[in-house]
Amino acid sequence: MPNLVGTKGQVVISKEIRDQLGIGPGWMALQRLVDDHVEIYFVSPEHDDSLMGSLASHIHIAVEPGSEWDKARETAWAQGATDQAGPMDRGL
Repeated sequence: MPNLVGTKGQVVISKEIRDQLGIGPGWMALQRLVDDHVEIYFVSPEHDDSLMGSLASHIHIAVEPGSEWDKARETAWAQGATDQAGPMDRGL
């Protein structure tokens, strides 16, 4: 469906396309000229939606809340720190 370019150079992205791509208010439209046409890429705004469950199919262990969770968290933090900074010399 063709749309006319408005007096300010604006073009409307049809609702069907916005719905299909999940584009909503606040999304950033990145444009680039490619040969004789324009490509538009959409970037969603930052959000506070939870990603809980999005990796569930990739997790093969379960850690119960409480002391088991605290121990697992501390181990992960220590490993992350070692990965970033390297092992520390404890003899100082």
